[in-house]
Amino acid sequence: MPDTRVAISGAGPNGLMLACELALAGITPIVLDALPGPGAEPKANGLVGQVIRMLDMRGLYAEFTGDEQPPQPLPGWMFSGMQLHYADPSESPMHALMMPQPRLVRLLEARARDLGVDLRWGHELTGLRNRADDVELSIATADGVYTMTADYLIGADGGRSLVRKSVGIDFPGTTSATVARIAQVHVPDDLRAQDGGLVIPGVGRIPFGHNRFDTGMVLVGTFEPDVVLVGTREDGTAAEDGPMSIAELRGSLQRILGVDVPLEEPHGPGPHALRRIDGQNTRQAEHYRAGRVLLLGDAAHVHSAMGGPGLNLGLQDAVNLGWKLAATVNGWAPPELLDSYEGERHPVGERVMMHSMAQSALMAPGPEVAQLRALFGELIAVPGVSEHLVRLLAGSDVRYDVGDDHRLSGYLVPDLTLGDGRRVASLLHNARPVLLDLCGGAATPGAHRWADRIDIVEAELAGGPAALLIRPDGYVAWAADDFGADDARNLQAALHRWFGLPS
Repeated sequence: MPDTRVAISGAGPNGLMLACELALAGITPIVLDALPGPGAEPKANGLVGQVIRMLDMRGLYAEFTGDEQPPQPLPGWMFSGMQLHYADPSESPMHALMMPQPRLVRLLEARARDLGVDLRWGHELTGLRNRADDVELSIATADGVYTMTADYLIGADGGRSLVRKSVGIDFPGTTSATVARIAQVHVPDDLRAQDGGLVIPGVGRIPFGHNRFDTGMVLVGTFEPDVVLVGTREDGTAAEDGPMSIAELRGSLQRILGVDVPLEEPHGPGPHALRRIDGQNTRQAEHYRAGRVLLLGDAAHVHSAMGGPGLNLGLQDAVNLGWKLAATVNGWAPPELLDSYEGERHPVGERVMMHSMAQSALMAPGPEVAQLRALFGELIAVPGVSEHLVRLLAGSDVRYDVGDDHRLSGYLVPDLTLGDGRRVASLLHNARPVLLDLCGGAATPGAHRWADRIDIVEAELAGGPAALLIRPDGYVAWAADDFGADDARNLQAALHRWFGLPS
């Protein structure tokens, strides 16, 4: 017998989210991380897109925000710093939750511990052997080295993933010839705008977000009252060696704007963001699985942070993988279920890389790009174009091939409210599949043999479908507007395809 059914290398947001998903399904993973505890280094500043709705489906949106109301849509978003507007803001698929990544990690760590996850800080995975029946791990601690076996190993260990390299999965892509610098700084109050941007004498207003100039890009964001996030991107390679400094960022800003901006060390306790990225990687693992090893988050894909897609992509990887891996370990998964993780998520990663690279290209210096942005500005004013881009950035255009052609099948389930006042999101808090019978119980008998792994809910919904089969990740596996003999057969086929043989 292995020492654990599942080991996860990496206790960042994605690894912790996967651990929680497995624990909800009765699998207690071991999570390994070289750090002595949750990192305090500022990285992502929030979450955007469909992942907000997924947090809501686990009850985490209310827990993390203290707001019992459902997430409210944003009227639009930004594409390469250009504002997008949704024609009907109430129908917008874009959501956002501003939360520093260290706080997100602490919240997910607390949830993982509450669910019984074996979380081992200061335990660094240093080597592995991917064998036919298990994975042998070598782990280093302050007290020495030990070995452990696991049925499955998940690499959630970042863009330089030891797990990915150890199993020989290629990481093709490109590295741009650019230098990005970013830091949290103090800026004099008279240079700060009320919207979180800056007002620079000799330059004018620099709005919150990404701003393009013919000489480079400037990022401005205020996420804390007394600290401003300032970033730059220039073509070329860094002339400096060693750690980044505020003076280096200030020099970059002066080259782009033509004026000196009095940036200073931030006031108050840190740590504060201060980093240089010499060359932006856009890469994706050729495969997400090699035998009993699977990749997750940045170990599977890296890309520009423009538009905020990182956690939206990685956390949805975790929710997609969690129930499939748990079903495999618990013994009821159909033969191809675990492979559908790569089949579904790899194309999504490709799509995120496409739009992040397109946004980066539109931020590049040069008069040609300025004219391209002018044309792009005209295009996003055409009806339907902004809406298309908002859906792309939110990830709401993702449709999995679930073997059913109903208009809802393959998409994330809409935020429906049932006749008794319950929201469909609340039915998914325990990460179990749901058969939602909305036709007076007609669909229920066909699913009783799967009742050990599916929640059957009979309810009413005016003007909606007759029945929905919803996967644990919130995606619709099957749906019907009426419930006749053909629908009953199709429901049985969907139950077999996604949830295995009946009890």
